[in-house]
Amino acid sequence: MSLAVRPATPADGPAIRALLLTAFPTPAEALLVAEVERDGDDIVSLVAEAEGEIVGHLLLSRMAVVADGEPLRALGLAPLAVLPGHQGSGIGTRLVEGGIAIARATGEALIFVLGEPDYYRRFGFSAESAAPFASPYAGPYFMALSL
Repeated sequence: MSLAVRPATPADGPAIRALLLTAFPTPAEALLVAEVERDGDDIVSLVAEAEGEIVGHLLLSRMAVVADGEPLRALGLAPLAVLPGHQGSGIGTRLVEGGIAIARATGEALIFVLGEPDYYRRFGFSAESAAPFASPYAGPYFMALSL
């Protein structure tokens, strides 16, 4: 399978929505992406394309974060989606690594994620890095990656 990871374009919108509706049990993630895009907070949107089909998507959106009274450039990673038939083939890893590389190159300080610790730790995310930041999601699934 030939896989390309690239920035999403407006023309990808319907395919991304279909992917999110297939990959998740509820439309919550598709609604989240639509809201983030409508508000102009989408900073990095990547798709994974195989044989002309979008099989994965990652969104990084702007977060308002303050540390020691100073604003920090921070992003939230959500959602990460891969079509069920393509999960476990490294597509999610390629999307996360691509998103991290772009965030690092553009001067972001932190990326936050609410997700499975066993999955996101491999990229350097940790609950310990997120612990200093107040969040209603605080706990082992709320993690951060310092860039």
